[in-house]
Amino acid sequence: MENDRMKPIRSFLLTLLWLSVVSNSSGQEMKAANPAAAPPKILVLVHQEIEMGKASERQKLVASMSRACDRLDAPSFWIDLQPLTGTRETLSFDLFDTFEQVQQAHSGWKQFYAAHPDLAQTQGEIDSLVTGERTLIAVRRDDLGAPPPEDIDLSEARFMRVLEVRLLPGHGKDFEESIRLWGQGRTRGKAERPWVVYRVSEGTSAPTFLVFLPFSELKEYDDLLEQKEEVLEGNEGEDTADRLRQIAHDAYASIESNLYVVRPETSHVPREFAAGEADFWRTASPVEAKPEVKSGVSHAKKKP
Repeated sequence: MENDRMKPIRSFLLTLLWLSVVSNSSGQEMKAANPAAAPPKILVLVHQEIEMGKASERQKLVASMSRACDRLDAPSFWIDLQPLTGTRETLSFDLFDTFEQVQQAHSGWKQFYAAHPDLAQTQGEIDSLVTGERTLIAVRRDDLGAPPPEDIDLSEARFMRVLEVRLLPGHGKDFEESIRLWGQGRTRGKAERPWVVYRVSEGTSAPTFLVFLPFSELKEYDDLLEQKEEVLEGNEGEDTADRLRQIAHDAYASIESNLYVVRPETSHVPREFAAGEADFWRTASPVEAKPEVKSGVSHAKKKP
């Protein structure tokens, strides 16, 4: 049982190491980030498990709803993520800067659906395809991510690796230490492989952190599968590697890691967000379907 728990922990440590190696060795120039596409300060993350065999139907419905929200003044925005590994859950990544905006969006969706009953019906149809749901609200931790959030451009993301790290009670500081340990020797700059860390504030009883790794091509992660644990000592130092393993053993309850593809046709993002990558976000042809289901992370929270 202990070995089963340590396997994802070891994978997480190797992920940290791999990021350090990539960020220090990459020499590519990156264009200036779009400030409107920086990671949100407040994240509402909704996991929805879709009825078996209904994923295609859901996608059509959500695409129809998303395009309607593009035309209308919808109360909030989201990025829709579809799983490539591990689960039938879709993931909706809702963008907010304050908790007040989250509250305003909740009220705003009630008014929106009252003004557009056809879309309210669509939302009901999408809800009928959902067999399970959980919602997390999380706050961005700028001291744990890299580079600074204003240098991260989510509009360029085509894939997203999502790590959900659940800790044993009282071990939040240990996780923070593990992040800082491996990051101490990293070169911080434009060539750095970006990642964003959030601390969950609502939706779980255990201390939980979310780590998001946006990237533009799957080939960027091919080498990760070939990493060996011994590289920890060679790149970070034996003492640091030992401390990372000790923290993982003592503090981590579980780690879930999944890979998602970004779906622009079922997302609804601000025009300013999409401006630098308009061909990706705005030219995806809408799926022909009757108006239906609303996709996304916090849609269950949005409906009246």
